[in-house]
Amino acid sequence: MAVPSNLLIFARELRKQQTDAETLLWQLLRGRRLGGFKFRRQHPLAGYILDFYCREAALAIELDGGGHNENEQHAYDEERTHILEGAGIEVLNATEDILEVLYSHLNKS
Repeated sequence: MAVPSNLLIFARELRKQQTDAETLLWQLLRGRRLGGFKFRRQHPLAGYILDFYCREAALAIELDGGGHNENEQHAYDEERTHILEGAGIEVLNATEDILEVLYSHLNKS
């Protein structure tokens, strides 16, 4: 199924404007660094743009910032998760602050 060109353009823009947490996670995932799995960042799928997606594991990782606590955004996230899970894709949600604390801790080791 072809991805609408406006979604592709938006995904490219998001890649250029990653949050600090997205940049940190991408450093851990890129180049098959996590278990040999290939992840894509800001990947368009099913009408949505997923923060990170691994096709071979059928896994989407979504990093939620402060805006995700708002009712409208929360409803959008729930709908997206429902649609993706219906397509056999597991959705893992993590908050950006937890990722930054974890990364900071791991760098101390």
